Amino acid sequence: MKAIEFNHVGKQYRLGLVSTGTFKNDLSRWWAMNVLGKEDPFLKIGDTNIRSTKGESEFVWALKDINFSVEQGDVVGIIGKNGAGKSTLLKLLSRVTAPTVGEINVCGRIASLLEVGTGFHPEMTGRENIYMNGAIMGMTKAEITRKLDEIVDFSGCERYIDTPVKRYSSGMKVRLGFAVAAHLEPEILVVDEVLAVGDAEFQKKAIGKMQDVSKGEGRTVLFVSHNMAAVRSLCQKGVVLRDGMTNFIGTVDDAVNHYLASSTTQAEKQKLMTDYITNCKSFLKIDEIQINNTPYNSTSLTQGQEVLDVLIKGKTQEPMKCDIKLIIKKLDETPVACFIEGRYKGVLCDVPPGVFTFERHIRLPKYLANGDYLIDLFLHEPRRQDFFGVPNCQTLHIEGFYDQYASPITLSEDGFIGLESANI
Repeated sequence: MKAIEFNHVGKQYRLGLVSTGTFKNDLSRWWAMNVLGKEDPFLKIGDTNIRSTKGESEFVWALKDINFSVEQGDVVGIIGKNGAGKSTLLKLLSRVTAPTVGEINVCGRIASLLEVGTGFHPEMTGRENIYMNGAIMGMTKAEITRKLDEIVDFSGCERYIDTPVKRYSSGMKVRLGFAVAAHLEPEILVVDEVLAVGDAEFQKKAIGKMQDVSKGEGRTVLFVSHNMAAVRSLCQKGVVLRDGMTNFIGTVDDAVNHYLASSTTQAEKQKLMTDYITNCKSFLKIDEIQINNTPYNSTSLTQGQEVLDVLIKGKTQEPMKCDIKLIIKKLDETPVACFIEGRYKGVLCDVPPGVFTFERHIRLPKYLANGDYLIDLFLHEPRRQDFFGVPNCQTLHIEGFYDQYASPITLSEDGFIGLESANI
């Protein structure tokens, strides 16, 4: 059963002036849209929502041709860059504003938490705001009273529950707002990036509550966040928005990987690489770095080809005692393994002043699962400093490695360790 259905939904805004410019046209627009139920007669073709470029039109499509559906009980992550249209999508769903074109079909009662303190009256106490929010959602006073103690306990604001909300911190408002939204039994829970305001303990509690609401009670959750780890742990499906349009729809892992892989262009990666190479110690100049004979690009490895050939060329004016440090990370930048051969074998390279070439043939550990990874590369002096480093210097694709009996914690002969036991 479909809980939410978006059918060719679009939202257009006019930049600058809000009105049409004349009272007559404003009245005509109101009559057409609110009385006759027609589209805006003054609607014009607008620019795509690319926030970083200057458009030629005063109209912009914040959302354009959005088409997807959400089944009852699904937990869907809405992800994308700032300005991609995520919050606009949730505002349309919550009926804070109406779509310019298209329609949204919703089956069930919606509870929304879109911004800090949404729906709270600052002069009313926390307790009074709980009752007011519940009434807005269609709850009876008896239903709210039955849930009141549970809401207050979950929010952690019991001491201040009879204090006006205007005296709450932003984190306390989020705590109380989420507690109300999650406990007043909505069929659909809509949560925007407000959990980022809360502390780590509350974020963990809130994600656990959303999991209980979706899995235990079979309710639908739409979750917007820039925290990819939270999206992965909570959601089953993902929708990637880009420039106001749906860029990808699929499983949450595929959606997150697609978003992370497309978030930086190849030209931006090359510029980032160049910036890091030039921004090293004053006495050091890096001329070239390569992984598997490929600069600024991606590397693919399969079973039987588990070696990364790392090359660093440069020139130093001072002597160095160092070695290569290589970190392998998931696409959400969670580290999974680190290579520092010299530190753990007690053999560091003495580099005299002048031109130098570092070469390492690094055999990857077998516990790396199939998929895409990022590589950080450093010229490292243990316990002291990195002479230079290039985060996310390459994308690594692995296929056919995984050995379920390999231990990620044990130091291998090749210098790899699990990051849990490393102190780097």
